Amino acid sequence: MVAASVDDVDVEDAPTSFKSDVWQHFGFPKIKNESGEVVTDKTKTVCRYCKKMLIYTNSTTNMMQHTNRHHREKLQSPPSARKNLLVGQTTLTGGFAAPLAATSARAKEITRCIGVFMAKDMRPFSVVENEGFRLLVNKLEPKYTIPSRPHFSQTVMPALYRETKSKVIETLRKAYSVSITTDGWTSRATQSYLTVTAHVITSEWEMVNFVLQTRPLFETHTGANIAEVLKSAVSEWGLQKANHGIAVVTDNARNMDVAVREAGFAPHVRCFAHTLNLASQAGLSVPRVSRLLGRVRRIAAFFHRSSTATAALAAKQILLELPPHKLIIDVATRWNSSLDMIERYLEQQAAVTATLLSNDVRRNVRDIDTLDGSDIRDAEDIVKLLKPLKTATTVLYDEKNPTVSLIVPLKHMIEHNMASNEEDSPTVSNIKRAILNNLYNRYTSEYNHLLECTALDPRFRALPHLETDQRDDVFHRLKEKAVLMLQNQDEGKEGASGHPPAAEQPLDQTDRAGAELKQPPSKKTALEDLLGGTFDEPVAQHNSQIDAEINKYRAETSISLNSCPLKWWKENARLYPLLSSIAKAYLSTPATSVPSERVFHQQGTL
Repeated sequence: MVAASVDDVDVEDAPTSFKSDVWQHFGFPKIKNESGEVVTDKTKTVCRYCKKMLIYTNSTTNMMQHTNRHHREKLQSPPSARKNLLVGQTTLTGGFAAPLAATSARAKEITRCIGVFMAKDMRPFSVVENEGFRLLVNKLEPKYTIPSRPHFSQTVMPALYRETKSKVIETLRKAYSVSITTDGWTSRATQSYLTVTAHVITSEWEMVNFVLQTRPLFETHTGANIAEVLKSAVSEWGLQKANHGIAVVTDNARNMDVAVREAGFAPHVRCFAHTLNLASQAGLSVPRVSRLLGRVRRIAAFFHRSSTATAALAAKQILLELPPHKLIIDVATRWNSSLDMIERYLEQQAAVTATLLSNDVRRNVRDIDTLDGSDIRDAEDIVKLLKPLKTATTVLYDEKNPTVSLIVPLKHMIEHNMASNEEDSPTVSNIKRAILNNLYNRYTSEYNHLLECTALDPRFRALPHLETDQRDDVFHRLKEKAVLMLQNQDEGKEGASGHPPAAEQPLDQTDRAGAELKQPPSKKTALEDLLGGTFDEPVAQHNSQIDAEINKYRAETSISLNSCPLKWWKENARLYPLLSSIAKAYLSTPATSVPSERVFHQQGTL
């Protein structure tokens, strides 16, 4: 870093113990201190040619770069330096003899990698100006000169964006089905944004997602305005498949419901993590529970703001052999943080009580009520009741396995756990009732679609929570969609193409045939209506083919809950060419909008 430029300053040579050749061109300035004495300032160095004064931090990097840029003609190897080269020592001339040209392949690749580092790790462009980063790059490649910040913002990053976008569009184009998640958020500068993320299952049966865009919302957050952003994203990235709908996952906000409907996308799946949050918040809003949370919150806040209480608590934890954990303060919008707060309090209850009763802490305690026996029992009941919901939320964050197929089983499990029990305390009964009431009307419109997703997951194919006739209905709907897929494929097939039917095609060809899954059936002609069931041979063949697949699939043994359903489909796709195509379409939809929401946590570094 440049500190100053001075014309008349005395320069002291560096000590002989400083071996770098750069000291031929630099020295330490002599200055007068406050007492008027002339002393050597070893926090700076002075160029002997232009008198530039540089900050010195026990590193010669700045001096080397300055000499190379401004006084390259001065870089001559003295005899002693050339002798050093013979024994493997690098001299200043040796280090700078062949600086990398900015247009060289090596320099371009390093510059590109720095750009990738910025993009993947969400680093600001200013990182290239950070002294530590420059030191690291210089150490790895001394002959490379880092381009300026504007070069990265105006050249490198746009090129990377175009390159990446082209690859993503090609992947999405080849995908059998595409689902999207979207969520809105507000930055620290109060600017509103909407993020859209695409999800696909690849030809290798791997789930991948791409954050397509984060767009500012300058208008009000009405459903109509959000719908325009969603339609624009689908158009820009070529997500719309011929005769095939786009599944969309959002939170439960009313404007999102309107947006998806106006955009014409279907099915619309509400984020299950957000649904659990709303239901759990309803349970925690029960008056007695709310008062209990308030007491624990005030205790935790007291320890957070009092260093004396914190130190005393640490001492009690050692004495009582408890984990050295701090108390947790919950966040209003995250129900699981309230559960964590209660659980941590119960863990540290003995240490907290002992600390609050100690002389050093007790006199500073104001408006804090410790929990009595009844409160502790309620707290323990709350943790026991809500812990499975927290586990369910964690399971939903899996981005390598399908999660949309978990919504129905998890909802069924929660409703079963929330059923009233004679042994329930009044507090537990009220929590259960509040949660059930909140969940009651959730997922009514998309319930059939979610059941079909669950049936296509080999972990849950038996659908044990349904009656026999209900299970038959689910697979009957899947049969109708498979037959429709084949009919649409037959209609679009050219007579001279010579391609075999879908059931005989390789998997990648079958994948391309299923983009019509959600195509509504065309109206039947009078003749088709009268004679189609008897004389329409292709339809009969399709029915027979899909019947065979469904019967075989339903007879299979469900795989374990720890097994990967996508791996199972990859290994068995050729046995089920029709069902596997439908599974690839249905299972690509995530159960939550978490992939889009995760962008929010990076907003401070954008």
